[in-house]
Amino acid sequence: MDTGVGIAAPFGRLLRALRQSRRLTIEELAEASGVSGRAIGDMERGKSRRPHRGTVTALAQGLELDEAAHAELLGAARTARPGTRAAGSVRASPHTLPRGVRDFVGRQAELAVLRALAQEADDSGPARGRELLAPPAAVVSGPPGSGKTTLAVRLAEELASSCPDGAFLVDMRGLDERPLPAEQALSGLLGAWGVGDAELARLTAEERLARFHEITAGLRAVLVLDNAGSEAQVRPLLPREGRLLVVVTSRRALAGLEGVRRVGLGGLSRQESAALLRAVVGAGRVDAEPAAADVVTELCGQLPLALRVAANWAATRTNWSLRRLADRLADEDRRLDALSAGDLRINSAFALSYSRLALEAARMFRLLSLVPGGDFSVAPAAVLADVPLPDAEDLLEELLKAGLLMTSRQDRYRLHDLLRLYAGSRHRQEDGEERSLAARTRLRHWLLETAVLAGRWYEPDYGMPAPDPGRLVALDDRERAARWIKAESDAWLAAFREAAARGEHTRVVEVAEAMHWFSDHWVSWGHWTEIYERAATAGAALDDAGLEATHRNYLAWAYWACARRHDEAVESATAALRLAGAAGNVLQQAWAHAYLGWLRDAVGDMPPAADHYHRALELFTEADDVTGYLQVSCGVIRVLRGAGRARAAVETYQGILDALADPRHHDRIPPNVRDFTLLSAVYSVSFVHLGQGHWQEAADALRSIRGQFDARGWHKQAAKVHLHLGQALAHLGERAEAAAEYRAVLALDDRVPADVRDEAHTGLAALATGRPAPAGPLVQ
Repeated sequence: MDTGVGIAAPFGRLLRALRQSRRLTIEELAEASGVSGRAIGDMERGKSRRPHRGTVTALAQGLELDEAAHAELLGAARTARPGTRAAGSVRASPHTLPRGVRDFVGRQAELAVLRALAQEADDSGPARGRELLAPPAAVVSGPPGSGKTTLAVRLAEELASSCPDGAFLVDMRGLDERPLPAEQALSGLLGAWGVGDAELARLTAEERLARFHEITAGLRAVLVLDNAGSEAQVRPLLPREGRLLVVVTSRRALAGLEGVRRVGLGGLSRQESAALLRAVVGAGRVDAEPAAADVVTELCGQLPLALRVAANWAATRTNWSLRRLADRLADEDRRLDALSAGDLRINSAFALSYSRLALEAARMFRLLSLVPGGDFSVAPAAVLADVPLPDAEDLLEELLKAGLLMTSRQDRYRLHDLLRLYAGSRHRQEDGEERSLAARTRLRHWLLETAVLAGRWYEPDYGMPAPDPGRLVALDDRERAARWIKAESDAWLAAFREAAARGEHTRVVEVAEAMHWFSDHWVSWGHWTEIYERAATAGAALDDAGLEATHRNYLAWAYWACARRHDEAVESATAALRLAGAAGNVLQQAWAHAYLGWLRDAVGDMPPAADHYHRALELFTEADDVTGYLQVSCGVIRVLRGAGRARAAVETYQGILDALADPRHHDRIPPNVRDFTLLSAVYSVSFVHLGQGHWQEAADALRSIRGQFDARGWHKQAAKVHLHLGQALAHLGERAEAAAEYRAVLALDDRVPADVRDEAHTGLAALATGRPAPAGPLVQ
C-alpha cells in the first residue's frame, strides 16, 4: 500500500494519515483497536512520542494494515524511541536471580510458611551446626503456570537483607531431555562461591560434594533449585548443616525427599485472581466489571501465568471492556489439549494474546521454541528470525509486554515451558518443516561458527578474529570470548550434538579443535569428555587416522583432568599413539607419549613416566615443536627429582630457561604458553632446591612466582608456594617474612587442604620457639 507518507515522518503524522485514509474517526479507531481515543489523540498531536510496540500493533490491526504498512508504522515508532542497547557481551553469571515481577499479588499463606522456615534456619543455625542437624528446606510444587518460580524468587528478594551471602538460583531443567545433573549444578555453585576452576578440576566427585557441604555450612543465603525433575537430582544439594535455606520448585511433590517442608500451589483464590487483574489492567476497570473479571479468572483456570498473559493483552487495549476480553477468551479455539493443567485448560489465554501479535512478533514467538537450552540472549533470536539485532530486541520486548516471554539473568530471556510447548505447536502448524529446518540450520551454523571464533581466541595461531561489523556478539578480547562460551554453553553444545548426529564431521572436529586451548580455562565444565569423544568419532568417520589421534589425545586429557577416569585416559592415549604411528604423524605420537608420561606421573609410576617423557622429547625435537618440548620438560623435572637426580633436574630447568630466552623461539612460543611454562618450571625446580636444603635458591625461585597461582585460582599450589617460601625463609633466619608467608596460607582458609594449613600452623609455632619447623614430605 502506498500511503504517500515517508517513514521519516513523525509517528503522529503518519498515524493520522493512515487513519484518515481509512476514513475513520479517532473514536472508531479506538473501538477497532482497543487503544483509548485519548491515547490516539495524544499520539497524533505528538504529545505521546514513545508508543510501545504492542500499542502500535493494536493500532495496525484496527487500521487493517497490510504487512508493509504495518512495518512502516513500526519503523516510525522506533525512531521516536531511544536507541536500543548495543550488542555487548553477556556476563557468565548463571546463578543470579531473575528479575522478580513488580506486581506480585497473593500467596500470602504460602509466603508465611516459607518466611517462618527461613526464620527457623536463621535462628537455629549455630545450634544445628553443633548438633549436626540439617537446616530446613522447602519443596514448592504445583501444576504448570501456578507461579512456583515467581514465589521462590519473591521470597529470595524479601530475604536479601537478612542473607548477607546472597541469593542464588539454579535451573535444574527437570523437564528437558537431559536434566541438569546434580554434579554439574554442584560444580557451578562452587564456582559461584569462589572455588577456582583449577581446584574443581583436581577434586573427585566425592571431594566436590564434601567441599560443597563445607561451604554451605558457613553460608547465610537462599538457594533456589528451580524446576527439579526428581529427588536424585536435588538430594545431594541439600545442606547438612548451617543456615542456607534451600527452596526446591517442581511439578512433582518429590515425596522421596525426607525432612523437607512441602508447600503446594494450586490456582489463585478468587480474591487473589482479581488482585492480579487489578495490578496489571488497573483497579478501576476491574472494579467496574466484577462479573466479567470473575469470568476471565475462571477461563484462565485462576492460574497466574494464564491470568497474566490475558491481563497483559487487555492492558494494551484500554478502550475495551473486560466483558469483551471474557468473550474473546470463551470464543478462542482451544487448540493444544496438551497444555491442560489437570482439568484446567489455559491455552485459550495464550491463543488470544498470540492472535493479536504483529506478524513479525508472532513469527519470532514461534521460532523461539527452537532455541536450545534454558535462557537466551538477543543474538540467537535475531539469527533464528533472520532480522537485525535492534529489530530482534524490539520483537522480544513486545513478547515480554504481552506476557508471552519472561526475563532471566541480565539482558536474557526465557520461555515458560508451557509457552514453549504452545510456541512449538504454532510453529509446526504455521511454518512447516522446510522453514523449520532452515531456521534450525541457520542457528546451528551461527552458534558453532561463533563458538569457533570465541575458542580460537585462546589458540596460539589465531587470537582475535578479524573485524566484522555484522557480527552479532562482541568478541573483542579473550574475556568476552570466554563469557560468551560459558553463557551460551547450553546452546552451542546442543548445536554441536546436532551437528554430530547429522554427520557434520568436519564441523564437529573444527569446534572441538577450537576449544582445545580454552578447555584448560574451564576444566570443571563437565562436558569436555563428550566433546572429544564425539570429535574422535568424527575423525574416524572421516577416515583420518591423524585427526582421530589428535582428538583421542585431547580425550585422554579430558578423561583424567576433568573426570579422573585414569584407565580410560591411558587407553585413549594408547589408541592415539597407535593411530598416529599408522598415519606417520610424528607430532601426535609425541603428544601421545607426553600424555602417557603425565598419566603415569600422576599416579607415582615414575619409571614408565620417565620413558614416555624422554620418547616425547625425542619426537618433539624431530617434529621441531618447541612448545610441546617445553611442556614435557617440566614433567621431566618432577621425574628426575623423584629419582634422586637433583643435578639433572636443575639442568633440565636451565634448558627450559635457555629455550625461552632463545631469540629463535620468540615468535614460536605464544605468550600464554611462555608464561605457564615458566611458572610450571620454577614451581617444579623449587621442590628440588627444598629437597637439597638449598634455602636461598628455593626462596629466590618461590619469590619470583608468588601470587601467580593465586591469580589463576589454583589455591592449593598458591598455598604451597607460600608454605615452602615460609620454610625456606625460616631456615635463612628471616622470621618476620616467614611468618607472613605462613599466615598467607592460613588466609586461604578452607580453599586449601587441611594438611597444608596444619603445616603452616606448625611453622608458626616453630618460629615462636626460635627454630624452623622440621621439613615435611615434599608433594607437588
